[in-house]
Amino acid sequence: MRLHPIRRHRSAQQGLSLVELMVGITIGLFVVAAASLVVSNQLFDNRRLLLETQLQQDLRATMDIITRQLRRAGGQARNLSGQALIASPGGAGGSSNLFQAVTPDTAAGSTATFSYYLDVGNQGEFGFKVENGIIKTQVSQGNWQELTDANTMLVRQLTFRPVNVESAVLPCPKECAGGGTACWPTVMMRSFVVEIVARARGGDPNGDPTIERRLQNEVRLRNDWVQFKAPANMICPT
Repeated sequence: MRLHPIRRHRSAQQGLSLVELMVGITIGLFVVAAASLVVSNQLFDNRRLLLETQLQQDLRATMDIITRQLRRAGGQARNLSGQALIASPGGAGGSSNLFQAVTPDTAAGSTATFSYYLDVGNQGEFGFKVENGIIKTQVSQGNWQELTDANTMLVRQLTFRPVNVESAVLPCPKECAGGGTACWPTVMMRSFVVEIVARARGGDPNGDPTIERRLQNEVRLRNDWVQFKAPANMICPT
């Protein structure tokens, strides 16, 4: 009987070589680094978007409060006579409105103060100012409270710029002594251009300079001035 020799088959190679393993690890590290960079940028963009949105919302809310309050400057009680409601500087020709004064009255300023009839015993003085990056509101005489959150918004500028425009001439039955209408009373419309510039805090005590917004609004005061120009404190020439 003839015996066949035992055939030994060489088994296929198993696993990776050291070089292949190192190449695979390197490629994996590049992939992880790229993914981490994408995630990091995404988180940064999301955080920036949240800060911008919060800053914009806080600015609009602050401007709404300032607008609602400021436009009421000079408002009197409803039970007063029509003549007492006239906002006439010095009271010439009629009763002077006790709450007509609003500062600033000519040049722009960073603080606004005014008064109006809110209820019995509460007529102001009210106002707004910026202090240490925070807008404060005066809820009563000398009582200032924070209006904006110092942790979310750094106010860099608050400006009140008065805009007074003669809008109409009130007719009188007679012309002036020398003729013409120069002595007839006029209505002065009063407005304020309010501007706020602020930065998002974002953990930075000086604010994030890349997230800065500017908001501007013109506030029309409901209480106009009636300016009397006739001599002897008269409404119209006699």
